[in-house]
Amino acid sequence: MADATLTISSRNYSSWSLRGWLLCRMAGLDFEVELLPGSDSSTRAELLHLSPSFLVPRLTHGTVGVWDALAIGEYLNETFPGAGLLPEAAAERARCRAVSAEMHGGFINLRSALPMNLRAHIPGFRIFNGARGDIERIVAIFEDCLGRSGGPYLFGARPTLADAMYAPVCTRFRTYDVPLPFMAQTYRDTILAWDLLAEWTQAAVSEPDEIEELDMEF
Repeated sequence: MADATLTISSRNYSSWSLRGWLLCRMAGLDFEVELLPGSDSSTRAELLHLSPSFLVPRLTHGTVGVWDALAIGEYLNETFPGAGLLPEAAAERARCRAVSAEMHGGFINLRSALPMNLRAHIPGFRIFNGARGDIERIVAIFEDCLGRSGGPYLFGARPTLADAMYAPVCTRFRTYDVPLPFMAQTYRDTILAWDLLAEWTQAAVSEPDEIEELDMEF
């Protein structure tokens, strides 16, 4: 029996569920996945951006219950310090936390205009100005982190908390055919080729679609 349970919503649409799952896998945690049904009201509110707070993903590990992807990442870093979820150097740990928190609390225009949809591909998608500003800032984060670390991940040779936080954005860049400068495009492709993301995507493709409203605009 697994040591922990991670409760998630849709694999196809829920960027926060993806982040929590990636962090659990990166930490080496033995866990089972509990998938909430699309008929669950809290799941629908989250995925349709109608909920002011997100309680999924939720990790139950022994007597500990922790929700919110960023909080899960910090908990796992404390519990499994050898997993490398944060860089070793103090200055880089601070930068990793800062860019992760920026994703956690920002980029609202991008999230609204380009929702995660792993099964979709929309060439020529028109990106409005609000989302363009978010994309430019994300590209700047990628270029700054990669320029400092040398890549291929944001903080060097192995993925960290920051890569888990930005992985859903890379899938959005593919879904909506977002043009990127070379360094950001290379990083996007690195994340899309990540074996953990490929595993999640494969499961998302075969997941039943129970929330039809999310596909109406496509």
